[in-house]
Order: sequence, then C-alpha cells, then structure tokens
Amino acid sequence: MSSVFITCAVTGSGDTVGKSDKVPVTPEQIANDCIAAARAGAAVTHIHVRDPITGAGAREPDLYAEVVERVRASDVDVIINLTAGMGGDLAFGSAERPFPVDEAGTDMAGATERLEHVRRIMPEICTLDCGTMNFGEGDYIMTNSTATLKEMARQIQALGVRPEIEAFDTGHLWQAKSLVDEGLIDDPVMIQLCMGVPWGAPPDINTFMAMVNNVPDSWTFSAFSIGRRQLEYVALAAIAGGNVRVGLEDNLYLGRGTLATNAELVTRAVEILESIGYGIKGPDQVRADLKLTRHG
Repeated sequence: MSSVFITCAVTGSGDTVGKSDKVPVTPEQIANDCIAAARAGAAVTHIHVRDPITGAGAREPDLYAEVVERVRASDVDVIINLTAGMGGDLAFGSAERPFPVDEAGTDMAGATERLEHVRRIMPEICTLDCGTMNFGEGDYIMTNSTATLKEMARQIQALGVRPEIEAFDTGHLWQAKSLVDEGLIDDPVMIQLCMGVPWGAPPDINTFMAMVNNVPDSWTFSAFSIGRRQLEYVALAAIAGGNVRVGLEDNLYLGRGTLATNAELVTRAVEILESIGYGIKGPDQVRADLKLTRHG
C-alpha cells in the first residue's frame, strides 16, 4: 500500500476571519487547531500567526513562540512547519500612482528579519516562497527577489531547518531547481505545488501535471488547490505521486454551505485517501523520510 502524509495549514494570513468563525486567530486557538489536526491525522502543521485583536496576518516572533510552545507542550506529536513568507508584501498606491506605496498593505523586510522567528523557535520545516507574482486582486504583489531567496536559503541551510519550497507557478519551480543546483538547498528536497492562487498556476489538471512532471524524481512533493477544489486535490495529489495539504488557510468549507474546522478537513482527507487505497504517514515516518531534525 502506498502511503502519503497530510499537512494542515491552519490559518494563513488572508482575509478569512470575517468569513468563518472557525478560523483560529489567537495563539491559543491556532495551537489548539494544530493539535486537533494532528489528532485527526495530519503529520505536519503549517503555521501562520495573526494579530489577536484584529485578526490580520502578523509575523511577531512572540506570537509564533506561544503557538509552538503550546503545541510542543501537548501530548500530541506533530511536525512544526512555520511560514517564512511574511515580510514580502508590496502594495502599490494605485494603477495611476504606484508611489507612494500603500503602507497598510506593504510589509517589506530583509531576509534576516523574515527568519527571526525560525532562528528563535527552530522548527523542523519552514517555507521558502520561490517567486514574485501578482497575488489576487488590486495592487498587491507577493515579493521574493532572487537575492532575497538566496540569502534566506543560505540562512535556513545554516540553521539545519528543512525548507519547504512553495511553488505557485512553473517559473518558481525553475528557480527552485536553480537554488538546489547552487547548493543552497540540501537533499532531500521538498516542494509544495500551490495551485489555483490568482494569478499563479491555475488548478486545471494539465497545468498541475506540467508542474508534477517537472519535479525531479528525487524530490518529495505535496500539492493543494485553494477553494472548492481543495478536497478534490487530496485524491489528485496522491494519485500523481505526491502528498497532500488541507486546512483553513486555503479553503473554508467542508461542503456547499458547510463551514469546516481544520480537524474536519483533515478527517475528510483521511477518508478520501483511505477510500482509494492510501495509507497515512505519521510524523515519525515523515521525519525519517525527509531527514528532519527535531528541535525543542
């Protein structure tokens, strides 16, 4: 029987708090959802933090530290995967007057600052977003320059943390290969194929398989799609030879009109995978496969 692992992305940083009361906001809520997702079958929990008052995405190391301390103090074993994508947010002023930038939507930080929480907490995995792209509507751009990516990769490598490359389009995969070729990312290489995010790779099967077919055979990949196709991608990613990701960062619904919790999405993913003959890997097996260093 083939086996896969499940990652649960529990909250993200998007404007979802006002759309579902299931989205965790405070460090305690985020930690509790990580623990519940692990009990439901997730081997990895992917963590963003939010401002506990406003619910907006945040990147304060103290918030990350509280979440991870709570998870590590629990009786549940789960692999910690912290985002390092925050701090690359650029929002232009308008289509006619791009400068000055929109300060409310812009948060640009250097490589070292973007990794401060990773140095402090030492998770087993942190993300490395390999690319710059229009991200959704308006004047917002997800910004990751080549120089910044190289420096972040160097620092992650020096820490002994495993980077999970985030590829939102084919060019991001190309750049990831370049970082590996330059010796900035160690084996075993892991990559997340992020489908359906406007305006990256669309979630159609042809585009997805073009991404999959360009992942080197020696790499480990996971994949997901946002929105209503998330659960569809549970089966699709596994059949394509990868692992899966679910969670409220990417999709709020268990079915039409039914808001989901993170644990419910993981439970549904387990049901889908087992119904088509796949086993579910636990955290110890994933650590062994990916040669993760368990800190904390």
